[in-house]
Amino acid sequence: MTVVVRVPVLADVPELARVHVLSWRETYRGLMRDEVLDDPGFVERREHFWTRLLTEDRFRDSSSALAERDGEVVGLALAGPPLDDDAAWDRQLYALYVRAAAHGSGAGAALLDAVLDPAASVALWVADPNPRAQAFYRRQGFVPDGTSQVDDGVPEIRMVRQTPTP
Repeated sequence: MTVVVRVPVLADVPELARVHVLSWRETYRGLMRDEVLDDPGFVERREHFWTRLLTEDRFRDSSSALAERDGEVVGLALAGPPLDDDAAWDRQLYALYVRAAAHGSGAGAALLDAVLDPAASVALWVADPNPRAQAFYRRQGFVPDGTSQVDDGVPEIRMVRQTPTP
């Protein structure tokens, strides 16, 4: 049951969308409104998102990866230029989702490594509360910077990882 991480291609879009939606449902149920998570058009919108991401030139500075276990997509990651107005870091992790059945498999760390240079300073937003994800990011060198927001009804904290000192 080895995890394989690779760059997604256009043929992966349906699986990326499926895993993206299922991961949101597993992660955000109880934090996000059910009508968002259960919207019948949710998967189709994620397919559109991933198609644009993989084909449009404006996303060329983004890095994406998917994780497979036994040939099944179990996770995804997406990073790119900072989006926050007060950004003092090189990159921002936009998404990292691993299906609950693959938690503890190493997929999350492998995905993170695939989309982020370990020497880059990075920020991300994580749901709060989400103790499992926050603990994972702490193990990866991220710390809360004291900034919070509410995104689509979900409270979030920002975590940052500074460039390692030589």
